[in-house]
Amino acid sequence: MRLGPLTELSPEQAELSARITARRGGTRGPFLVWLRSPQLCERVEALGAYCRFESALPLHLRELSLLVAARHFSAQYSWNAHVDKAVEAGVDRAAIERMARGEKPEFPDPDAELLHRFATEVLETHFVSDETFAEGLERFGEQGLVDLIGSLGNYSMLAMLLNTFQVDLQPDRQPPFPDVRGYRRIAG
Repeated sequence: MRLGPLTELSPEQAELSARITARRGGTRGPFLVWLRSPQLCERVEALGAYCRFESALPLHLRELSLLVAARHFSAQYSWNAHVDKAVEAGVDRAAIERMARGEKPEFPDPDAELLHRFATEVLETHFVSDETFAEGLERFGEQGLVDLIGSLGNYSMLAMLLNTFQVDLQPDRQPPFPDVRGYRRIAG
């Protein structure tokens, strides 16, 4: 990682780290960067928790939205942290593997296919076609679409942080996108 380790935490950072650990099982990865701005970290963690655990979207689509953003930004840490969770939640592994290679995923689940198309349109063109919007609104509802856009924004911010600060990959994982520079595995 481009920043050195946090060796001494302020009382505010320590309290925030304890809350993150209680909710997420540890303070690692991007939170080791965000803790350097405790107020931002607190707000980002709350938004991220909503997107992952409470969004109106079903769990498999929440996980897929994270993977779409991670792949769009080549955020390898995020991908590694969530690829197995996405499969466990019901996202087709073969489609995910095609996404990782930059190929069209072709999801067997029509909801996953629509979410991927919707998210890809907004991330790549910054707009969504009328047809895709109408399908998304019918299938996911107003709150689902708002939550999807919020999630994509959150996961895009996460990806930019991970890439900018070159947060080290998990010690037990290989880079999912080997052509991406700026990452290294940490010893484990």
